[in-house]
Amino acid sequence: MLRFMPVGDSMTIGSAGEHTWRYRLWQHLCAEYGGPFTLVGPRETLHDPRTDSPTSYAYADPDFPRGHLAGWGEGWHHMVPLIGETVRTLRADVLLVSLGLIDLGFYTNPEQTADNVRAFVAAARAADRRVRLVLLPVIPNIRAEVDPGFAAQIARFNDLLAKTAVDLDTPDSPVLLAALPPEYDIHTDTYDGTHPNASGEHRIAEAFAEALYRGWELGGPYRAA
Repeated sequence: MLRFMPVGDSMTIGSAGEHTWRYRLWQHLCAEYGGPFTLVGPRETLHDPRTDSPTSYAYADPDFPRGHLAGWGEGWHHMVPLIGETVRTLRADVLLVSLGLIDLGFYTNPEQTADNVRAFVAAARAADRRVRLVLLPVIPNIRAEVDPGFAAQIARFNDLLAKTAVDLDTPDSPVLLAALPPEYDIHTDTYDGTHPNASGEHRIAEAFAEALYRGWELGGPYRAA
């Protein structure tokens, strides 16, 4: 069984009442991937903005595997110490990673963030030398629209991420760089300028699905369920 693990920040964990892009991607893979698979991770909760804490939530499909490694306000540098043991324990085959916005906004500059990407990949490979990774560039949010300096930081990191993905790609442990979600618009695909609404969830799921299909022939072209 192929084991996918979503890794990310608030855009990946999602808030109470959301489906999340993880759910949309699972629906897609159920329809398009011919082999057995699941989503894994040490966490299963969403984030409850009313209490600013994790919470359980009943998805529309009770069969949805809710495992992930994502957290509200967490970035690359939060995940570096966690990823090795998580990959080892849960035997994750493919890491679907959406990180960086929090890092650039609060913790590290583009170069430091790229260094943390390398540390993350090294730790994952120390746990499993054949682990595969799909990395999503940072999607600019509402702050980037009003803060040119922050927008430049995102553009710089995304350029470094592309180069890092090429540098780290190996035959045994391939690294794919997903494309930014096509036609993503923070005014129509988010509910607050950052976090995806239903259409945004589909666009992020599509970005991962297309990378998996074009890079490794896993699944098929994305069709919103």
